Amino acid sequence: MAKAPILTPQAEDFPRWYQDLINKAELADNGPVRGTMVIRPYGYGLWERMQQEMDARIKDAGASNAYFPLFIPQSYLTREAEHVEGFAPELAVVTHGGGKELEEPVVVRPTSETIINEYFSKWVQSYRDLPLLINQWANVVRWEMRPRVFLRTSEFLWQEGHTAHATYEDARDYAARIHRDVYYDFMVNVLGIDVVLGRKTPKERFAGAINTLTLEGMMRDGKALQMGTSHELGQNFAKAFNTSYLSKDGHQELVWQTSWGVSTRMVGGLIMSHGDDNGLRVPPRLAPVQAVVLAIKGDDAVIAKVREIGDQLKAAGVRVQVDDRTDTPFGRRAVDWELKGVPVRIEIGPRDLENGTAMLARRIPGGKEQVRVDNAAELAALLPKVLEEDQALLLRQSRERREERTADVSTVEEAAEAAVAGGWARIPWSVLGTEGEARLAEQAVTVRCLVTEDGGVPDADDAPGTIALVARAY
Repeated sequence: MAKAPILTPQAEDFPRWYQDLINKAELADNGPVRGTMVIRPYGYGLWERMQQEMDARIKDAGASNAYFPLFIPQSYLTREAEHVEGFAPELAVVTHGGGKELEEPVVVRPTSETIINEYFSKWVQSYRDLPLLINQWANVVRWEMRPRVFLRTSEFLWQEGHTAHATYEDARDYAARIHRDVYYDFMVNVLGIDVVLGRKTPKERFAGAINTLTLEGMMRDGKALQMGTSHELGQNFAKAFNTSYLSKDGHQELVWQTSWGVSTRMVGGLIMSHGDDNGLRVPPRLAPVQAVVLAIKGDDAVIAKVREIGDQLKAAGVRVQVDDRTDTPFGRRAVDWELKGVPVRIEIGPRDLENGTAMLARRIPGGKEQVRVDNAAELAALLPKVLEEDQALLLRQSRERREERTADVSTVEEAAEAAVAGGWARIPWSVLGTEGEARLAEQAVTVRCLVTEDGGVPDADDAPGTIALVARAY
């Protein structure tokens, strides 16, 4: 009789597979309050690596990290009408503190445009103070009615950038720079997900923005996941908070602003883009552990060798972990590391030691091969090459999947049919329009973004040749 699979097969029940993997790979648990999550050490390690890579790119773009309060006076949110209307259903409001009713209710941070503008209006006095480029790493609360770990939770972790500029053009260009040089570069070159850069339709824009730029990834079930957004806020918040500056020619001018963010939702995107029926497959450039060296048996010489190899690989710049827990059966440990998606396993037992070899198991393409371990330099030179090959393979598979499952269509009905069947559709925006967008929504199908015919980002919603990318989404 065949053994029952460790994970529900993707083809059988993709949502169940996703939940099984989160549990079996020890990524997260549901929190005690509905819609919250506890991120376990391995899952948090993935988020930490994302933070490190993103933070470096954000700083390269000129932004500095700061921190703003979790509690926001409710009156702040009411100053920008479209913003408060957009977030009203998701707000968590505190009415009591210290055993007393508060004079003014406070909102638990859903996003920080309002409170940051309160301080931008104090900090910006002159054109010399611009551009002001701020980022914060924080948690936010948006009360979620249909929670799903990492994808939709009432509390999640993220970074949110907020900037003020002297001109519309400067703000527009900076939002595009974050979109392209920070988010796209990270998602393609580190996460290995071939995301699409696009522009949101007016219906899908961030509340209070004049333009929203998005990055959309196709998951293995054909649905879309919004991986990150960069917003042009225009002067909407500047008007509400009187965020102004004295220009070079002595006139008082309102600033132009942007905001942009990515969150722990990217962990969910990582799982659903690369995971298979055996577990996670973590891109080597992201992986907290790129290689694990396993002792098959508790032989003193074997233990010594795996530790020696671990030290050699660490010295060569590989993020490595030694697994010499021989009181736990080898098979169970190997399966656990496979579930966690560690790119490479180096397995050594007494016979391997005699032969000066080890078994190299590659998680991403699959398969095993013997490698020499009696020459430290040889193994240390091999690993980076293997890891880069596997990084490239994940990106290639992501791109091929999206291209194979995206159909060019010419009617609203064909677009809906392609999305319901588990793919994406491309349809001219001039054909679809806002009326067609509303018709798609009746079937839980959305316009994920607008793109140009050659895959670029259109300058305006109604730019000639603009294509709507249509899909079902998380």
